[in-house]
Amino acid sequence: MMMPKGSYLSPKLLDLLNTFEEALAGRLKQLKPADREDVLRLSWMKSAMESLCGVHTDIKTLITALELPVADWDDKWIDVYLNNSVNLLDICIAFSSEISRLKQSHLFLQCVLHNLSNNSPDQFIRARSSLDGWKQHIASKNPRLDNCFSVMDNLAQTLDLPKIKNSAKGKVLMRAMYGVKVMTLFVCSIFAAAFSGSAKKLMDLQVHDTCLWADAFTDLQIFVNTETRNIYSSGKITILKELEAVDTGVKKLYPIVQDGVDPVEAEVLKNITSDLEKSAEIFSKGLDLLAMEVDGFFKIVLTGRDALLCNLRVGGNVFDHMGASNNRERQAVR
Repeated sequence: MMMPKGSYLSPKLLDLLNTFEEALAGRLKQLKPADREDVLRLSWMKSAMESLCGVHTDIKTLITALELPVADWDDKWIDVYLNNSVNLLDICIAFSSEISRLKQSHLFLQCVLHNLSNNSPDQFIRARSSLDGWKQHIASKNPRLDNCFSVMDNLAQTLDLPKIKNSAKGKVLMRAMYGVKVMTLFVCSIFAAAFSGSAKKLMDLQVHDTCLWADAFTDLQIFVNTETRNIYSSGKITILKELEAVDTGVKKLYPIVQDGVDPVEAEVLKNITSDLEKSAEIFSKGLDLLAMEVDGFFKIVLTGRDALLCNLRVGGNVFDHMGASNNRERQAVR
């Protein structure tokens, strides 16, 4: 499958493949965090999903450039593409559900801050109740995430696509799709580990070293997976850095709210409340931006699937219709 010795590709096809793989290598290198503390920050997860969107857009561009009519697609390729797209849509739905659940926790914190800003006799009782609600909400589990691991296992089982014997364009397509699946599995594995609270199912993918992006991927995977496992082994409640900052603020605030405040501690309460408000806002905004990227990825997968199904019915190149639609949208924006 990985272009064994003796396989021939024309200069044009080889250039298309190399351009795709070099772009993938560049995205992987850019995704490696500059510092270990950046691993699994919401900002890094946003960048990871943004890169994944870029790779899936690149494969559509490659398929269009290959000028490979859908009629020439092997049934196995189509089945793999459609099955994988369904799995990815399921994963996106699960991730979006978890992001929404985490965003809901912000409501509890807003109630805490609102209660503490009032000088009512029961302000501390109300604030403590909201803090308890936040703790229970964060500790709860999202059943939608349980399906993610089995879906990713299914994707991993189809990582090595069928060998292509009589189609040079098919060989390029399969090798490029292999790179897309590897990066997709890596990013989804990290997200699932971050959201589920478990590193047990974190994937360590072994990739073909003939790919131009292999070294960049291996370097990134070792760095991120190692740090992720280290964070979990430390016993932290979460590996999301922004959520950890909020949890730290809650732990500082809770005993003060529980025991009440004397005049000497009033300034301490004010500082802790201010810090919690800032960290809660950063967490909420980070989730909003991440939600937008996950939604964008969902749309890319969905439009790709729809384009293939459309062209199966009417013929033509796989992404011709979608490309025309995108061009019209870009012209409308201009």
